Amino acid sequence: MKEAQTQTLTQTQLPKSTFKRKHRKTQQKPPMGNAVHGSLPSINRLQTAADSTHRRSRKQSMKGEMVNDVETACREEEDGEEEVERKIEALQRIVPGGESRGVDELFEETAGYIMALQGQLKAMKALASLVEGLEKEKRKFGG
Repeated sequence: MKEAQTQTLTQTQLPKSTFKRKHRKTQQKPPMGNAVHGSLPSINRLQTAADSTHRRSRKQSMKGEMVNDVETACREEEDGEEEVERKIEALQRIVPGGESRGVDELFEETAGYIMALQGQLKAMKALASLVEGLEKEKRKFGG
């Protein structure tokens, strides 16, 4: 009785597609064995050998490309680090007192320096505008 319940449960719990797949597998046709198809396995073996050789050479080529990519990335990273160092040195020369500061302090000082320059620029524009206005007024009254 338990066996019958187990079989019923197993069949109801499994999806119907499972049974269909088993059924399909049993209906597969065996390969044809006539004279025309008899020579195909040797051609297939040659093609498979050529394919595996091609795959092997492509794999080696890809491996070489990956090594080149890694080497290029390392060189670019080194170039990038050198470029950053050059820019930091240039910044140290531009910012007053920058040569005596570390990188973190240099960046903070640079931010302050930029803000000070912006303030000076704003003041100079205001003065230029004032002088220009005075000159226009002077010309207006014939002076």
